[in-house]
Amino acid sequence: MTGFFRTGCCETDEQDVGRHVVCAQMTKEFLAFSASRGNDLSTPRPGFAGLRPGDRWCLCAARWKEAFDAGVAPPVILAATHDSATEIVDRTALLAHALDVSSLN
Repeated sequence: MTGFFRTGCCETDEQDVGRHVVCAQMTKEFLAFSASRGNDLSTPRPGFAGLRPGDRWCLCAARWKEAFDAGVAPPVILAATHDSATEIVDRTALLAHALDVSSLN
């Protein structure tokens, strides 16, 4: 179950200092990038099955931006991304990586 509150939604409040608000579809490249930054999302641990390419997960907005700057940002599901993501990530970048941009028109 994803999201800071493990509700399946990319919700946030003041408790979520990492701002887990970008709903993204995992890619092999992003998972490797995240692991290289000290956040291994692929390896299963107690209570966490590990992520694989194609899985959707609520990412920290700053980590998504870091991956964007490195050229490995995973695709975004805008309809499930919290509006506050644009406080950290440029809206244009999110739109450029959106899987569901056509559903917004």
